Amino acid sequence: MTKTLKCFFVPFICLMAVLSIKAPAQTDEESYSWPKDPAVMENLKDWQGYKFGLLIHMGLYSELGTVESWGLCPEDWVGRPGYDDYYDYARDYRNASLRFNPIKFDPEKWAKAFKGSGAKYMIYSTKHHDGFCLYDTKYTDFKVTNPEFPFASNPRSDVYGEIMEACRNEGMVVGAYFSKPDWTSPYFWWPYYPPKDRNPTYDITKHPDRWKSFVDYTHKQIDEITTKYGKVDILWLDGCWVMPKSAVTEKVSDFCKYPHDMDLDMKTIADRARKTQPGMLVVDRWVQGDYENYLTPEQKIPEKPLSVPWESCITMGHAWGWVANDHYKSSRELVQLLIGIVAKGGNLLLGVGPKGNGEFEPAVYENLAQLGKWLDANGEAIYETTPVEPFQVEKIAYTAGDENTVYALYMPAKDEEELPETLSIQTQLSGRLSFTLLASGKKLKARKKDNAWDVSIPKSLRSELAKQEAVVIRVR
Repeated sequence: MTKTLKCFFVPFICLMAVLSIKAPAQTDEESYSWPKDPAVMENLKDWQGYKFGLLIHMGLYSELGTVESWGLCPEDWVGRPGYDDYYDYARDYRNASLRFNPIKFDPEKWAKAFKGSGAKYMIYSTKHHDGFCLYDTKYTDFKVTNPEFPFASNPRSDVYGEIMEACRNEGMVVGAYFSKPDWTSPYFWWPYYPPKDRNPTYDITKHPDRWKSFVDYTHKQIDEITTKYGKVDILWLDGCWVMPKSAVTEKVSDFCKYPHDMDLDMKTIADRARKTQPGMLVVDRWVQGDYENYLTPEQKIPEKPLSVPWESCITMGHAWGWVANDHYKSSRELVQLLIGIVAKGGNLLLGVGPKGNGEFEPAVYENLAQLGKWLDANGEAIYETTPVEPFQVEKIAYTAGDENTVYALYMPAKDEEELPETLSIQTQLSGRLSFTLLASGKKLKARKKDNAWDVSIPKSLRSELAKQEAVVIRVR
């Protein structure tokens, strides 16, 4: 009797396990390598001004409502409730491809919601660790466009191409997520040997031809997603444990334990892609060197501002993809998350995914719309800004627009009924200053007190302002 894959409880177990693993520092600015290519530097500077992007995950895990891919990983921290046999689970997981059919996938609707959120860029998952491809690759049948799978007959079955085009049409910068490890490819997990962990199932030094086939396979797939789908601004590579042995530092040694050199030849990958995509950013996550154009701390914010480009990738709910009954952050939490990151000089890459039918939860659309509404009124204090001391003091964060303009962003608590009578704003700006509520243009009274300014909030506004996700005061 075939067992049904039941993963409604797996997401939270798996996610907490993933987060509990000792991960790389992800914020090692001392070893960061600035790009040498002027076109890459120019695009990187532009990217630093975007401040807000979206990372979209959709795949077999969306159909199953489980955390993406990790149930396939035979490590002892992974839970598979309802299963007492790994191979039953793996079979049922991969067989979800036979019913994955996102018939409500509407790339134009997605793109309008993404654009409406105020996000400046979107990164889409072409392939996660499970190896299931969300584009029409020529190099595996484990793909959404396989004629044996139900969505292949849909005219929009090449999901990656459709959403990239729709987002570009909305004026967004676009990028491709790609997993370096592939847990279905016979060149990475050779079925002759059972998988033991996240690494290759075989000794790649004893079977160099098979490993070379995997390197070639990876090059060909990255070539597809970066040369055949129009302009691609960012190549965002995941699965850091697939890296050259020489790149494994003490900070990642607990995460990257494979004893052999898993060098994919990133120079060739980047050079070839940039022939078609000049200046394209490459983010080989957590692999120090020339192909980690910006740092990507995951599910956290650095403790202090960093002097190099960085982006916190954080989920709207608990998982990167869709899981049933997920708990999404509120629009207040999301705006304040964005502010906390921008005040330290980073970008927020907000992760979210649709259900297996291709539609997002209503709460996701609502959050995106509220983010956009707040940014429409207050984006001047976010986009193209730079960090400025004191960065953040209690509920007030700071950004700088130019040498003569500072923004103080007050973040009310969720149970705060009205703003204080006065807000103490710290700034190194001197002379006769004006203090203005950015969203409304209303001038506020202020008086100098020691090294700060006490800015008066009119009684008539305090309750209404407390309902906002954050209140911005422009100082100039």
